[in-house]
Amino acid sequence: MNLKKELNLLDVFCIASGAMISSGLFILPGLAHAKAGPAVIVSYFLAGLLALTGMLSQAELVSAMPKAGGDYFYVMRSMGPAVGTVSGILTWFSLSLKSAFALVGMAAFTKILVDVDIRLIAVPLCALFVGINIIGTKDTATIQRGLVVGLLGILVYYIVRGIPAVQIQNFEPFAPKGVTAVLSTAGFVFVSYGGLLKTAAMAEEVRDPARTVPLGMILSLLVVSVVYTLVVFVTSGVLVAAELDYSMTPISDGATAFLGRGGVLLVSIAAILAFVSTANAGIMAASRYPMALSRDRLIPVFFGEINERFQTPHVTILITGCFIIAMLFLELDLLVKVASSVLILTFLFSCLSVIVMRESHLRNYQPLFHSPLYPWVQLLGITGCILLLLGIGAAALLAGCILIGGGLFVYWFYGRIRTTREYALLHLVERLTSKHLTNHLLETELKDIIRERDDIALDRFDHLIEKCIVLDIDRRLTMEEFFGEVAVAMSPRVNMEPDVLFRLLEEREKESSTVMGAGLAIPHLVLEGEKTFDILLARCKPGIEFRGNAPDIHAVFVLAGTKDERNFHLRALAAIAQIGQDLHFYKKWIRAKGEEALRDTVLLGKRLRH
Repeated sequence: MNLKKELNLLDVFCIASGAMISSGLFILPGLAHAKAGPAVIVSYFLAGLLALTGMLSQAELVSAMPKAGGDYFYVMRSMGPAVGTVSGILTWFSLSLKSAFALVGMAAFTKILVDVDIRLIAVPLCALFVGINIIGTKDTATIQRGLVVGLLGILVYYIVRGIPAVQIQNFEPFAPKGVTAVLSTAGFVFVSYGGLLKTAAMAEEVRDPARTVPLGMILSLLVVSVVYTLVVFVTSGVLVAAELDYSMTPISDGATAFLGRGGVLLVSIAAILAFVSTANAGIMAASRYPMALSRDRLIPVFFGEINERFQTPHVTILITGCFIIAMLFLELDLLVKVASSVLILTFLFSCLSVIVMRESHLRNYQPLFHSPLYPWVQLLGITGCILLLLGIGAAALLAGCILIGGGLFVYWFYGRIRTTREYALLHLVERLTSKHLTNHLLETELKDIIRERDDIALDRFDHLIEKCIVLDIDRRLTMEEFFGEVAVAMSPRVNMEPDVLFRLLEEREKESSTVMGAGLAIPHLVLEGEKTFDILLARCKPGIEFRGNAPDIHAVFVLAGTKDERNFHLRALAAIAQIGQDLHFYKKWIRAKGEEALRDTVLLGKRLRH
């Protein structure tokens, strides 16, 4: 059963923004300021810059493969099931930790309003959002919209009122603990940008995901980065270091300085909205990772069950909710560091995945969004992620290593013996070593994903191409030699003797040339009889010499049909003409690896369908 496509651009923006603006803004600035001083502003900027490299990579990948499971899905298809299992478990763990982090953060702000134990608030809220997520994704997204709009409105008010109150002397000294502290703090606050992962995880439930998800990710990162920078700037500028360092309510403390008690109440409401939106989005997105792993049989299949009534993955939503509640008891500082280290790894995997997918030269890897400045953006992201991991601390690295080991354990003792899957890294090795390691399985899967992504409904032409004869000729031919091979191949399918078919092909070419343009010819015949129509595809890299002054032909579509198929004959000619007009068709045709690749080049060509 498939998930319902109910989310639009505003939903995607709100899921990502609401997931990012939470504890990373309302709690971390105080802890981060104690580590880096006023230069914490630079730390947030560097973390956002690094998140940009991962976001651009994820945007490209999700535009090519908009499936539930987000980064797990494309890491699996690029680097294989072992790395995919590790990535899926890491990301699920990280997003769950981030949601738990949000609920833990609520304690500091709820105590401003009412002194209640966190568990009396966090556990019922978690249970509430589990229920909402099970009932329906659209209902969850509607709630998310309201939370995010209210949150951004309050933060803009905080910034506008706070900038005039900034005291420049509060920024001196700017980096009291040096550049190293600024870099390590960037790794510490990197968890603030983890919400970007959540949009990729929801891609299968988004309308027109290949365009909507990348655009939503870009908009949310730009907006949140600006909000983070300005809010941290205002807070650092209105509070002295002694007031800000280690504060668990830094934004509320900042509001006290220039807005008074009413401002504190307003910011506390904004913080609670942020924490609630993060927990809500976290359950929504994190639950899709076990579901995606189960679809690939890397964990038990019951994780992938979808509720028949609500069409939501109820099992993984319940498990994720229980896990988040359990994480409420972890120490806050360790919780942040572990979540950040795992998120850094997932962004690193995203950058690596783009490199592997592009360099493998998979013809059906067809993203609608292309990461700019490839491969420099990805190399910068990988280098930056490694530097942040080195500076984040031994305890967090150890926890990350334990999680990686756990993912490999699950794969080795469960997934390895239950699934075999082709992946892009094999195609890359195959291309570099000229060894045969693949069987067209990944290309077929990517083709099906493109059809689903682009909402392509197969018509009669598609079905004919899927079953037609494909000739891949590796020697130079004259037109007569080529027609001889075509006649032998097609004669049984059109119930005609080869010599008769050969003669008809020659006569048709004498009437008028079937060469349609540089490198392309479409010989087409009208046959006697009824209810017969067939197509043959042919490629000849060395070239076919057609008559006259026509250039060598490398792509040939041969059509043969009876008179009663005249209307379809014309539609097939129009379809081929549209495909052939694509600027990239000829390049794809020449580079295609074998008969199935040639077939896919036609099946995925741009044309109108009837």
